[in-house]
Amino acid sequence: MDLATIGGLILGVGAIAVAFGLEGGNMGAITQAPPMIIVIGGTLGAATISTSFRTIKNIPTYLKIAFFGKSPDHLKTIDQISILAEKARREGVLGLESHLKDIKEPFFNKAVQLVIDGTEATVLRQILETEVNYIAERHYTGIGLFKSLGGFSPTLGIIGTVLGLIHTLSNTDDASRMASAIAGAFIATLWGIGMANLCYLPIGDKLRMRHEEEAANLDLIIEGVGAIQTGDNPRIIRTRLMAFIHPDMRQGK
Repeated sequence: MDLATIGGLILGVGAIAVAFGLEGGNMGAITQAPPMIIVIGGTLGAATISTSFRTIKNIPTYLKIAFFGKSPDHLKTIDQISILAEKARREGVLGLESHLKDIKEPFFNKAVQLVIDGTEATVLRQILETEVNYIAERHYTGIGLFKSLGGFSPTLGIIGTVLGLIHTLSNTDDASRMASAIAGAFIATLWGIGMANLCYLPIGDKLRMRHEEEAANLDLIIEGVGAIQTGDNPRIIRTRLMAFIHPDMRQGK
C-alpha cells in the first residue's frame, strides 16, 4: 500500500470535512445523491466518449497501481546486472541461461534471453526500445484518462448547479425555502471541484510518477544488458549504471 497516496487523500478530505464541521456545517447536507450522480456519472460518461470501454474497464487496475503500486528498486536492478556481467565475463553469455529463472521482471528476462540468443547489438536495442515505447503508450492511456476526468468533473459540477438553480427558481412559491434550495444547488459544484482536485488529478499525477520510475528502471536494463553483450568490464558497467540513480540511493557502490 502506498502510504503517500492513502495519507494524502485522507488528509485532503479530512481537512475539508473538519473545517466544514467547525463552521457548523452538516456533512449530510453535502452527501446528496442527485449532485453526486450528475458529477460522477456525467464525468465517467464524458470520459467514455473521449476514450474506449477497454480503458474505462481498466480503472480498477489504474487505482490499484496508484494505491498499491511499488516503486522499482533501481539498486537491486543494478546488482542483478552486475551479477550477470560477472557471470558473462567468466562463462560467456550462454552461461546466463541458468539465471533466467531468477529474473522475475518480464522485460529484464526478455532482454537477457535476446542476448543469450545472440541478437545483434543494434537489433537488440531497437527491440527493447520499441517495447518501452509501447509500455509508455499503455501507461499514458491511464494517465490521460484521469487527466480527462479531472477536466470534465468541474464542468459537470457547474452543470449540476445550473440544473439545481433552474429547479429552485422555477418553484418560487415558498420563499422561506429559497435560500436553502439555492445553497443545495451549489453542492454539485463542490463535488465537481473536489473530485477533480482530490481524486482524479492527483491519481493521474501518481500514475505519471509510477511511469517515470518504471521507465528509468527499463533504461537501466537496456543500458546494462547492452553493456553485458559488448563484454564491458563489470565494474565499469556498475559505475556507469550508478550514474542513472540519485546519489542518496548509491549505497553499496
